[in-house]
Amino acid sequence: MKLYADEPGHTTVGSLDALIVSSLARVECARALWRKERLGEFSAADADLLVTAFEADYFGTGDEEPAFAAVAIRAALLDEAAALTGSHGPRAYDAVQLASALAARRADPGCTRFACFAHELRAAAARSVFAPIPPSRLGVRF
Repeated sequence: MKLYADEPGHTTVGSLDALIVSSLARVECARALWRKERLGEFSAADADLLVTAFEADYFGTGDEEPAFAAVAIRAALLDEAAALTGSHGPRAYDAVQLASALAARRADPGCTRFACFAHELRAAAARSVFAPIPPSRLGVRF
């Protein structure tokens, strides 16, 4: 979402070299963009343009590869997400995001950073030994 809306943290996320997202982002990003339209932050035309840009980045185009890798949601990932709700306490969709990040790290042990601006999910990711992006700031809640 931070790549498509001018909101706090968009510069940080836009400067990252590589991004891995949960396939859940396919729904979450479109929903967030259309929500901004319903709240009057975007026109319908702007929301449609931004959703189209996200879809081009997510799926790629005839000329370009996808802008980020997406972790598929499979039964085992949902099992892990369900377990995380007990051990780490995130909300349902946040647990799927965290389980997706853990799957990415298992595939690539160098995947150690987690971009997130929601306080509870950042805390759960830190408990899973991810370094937060942006770094934690004392007294600042995202």
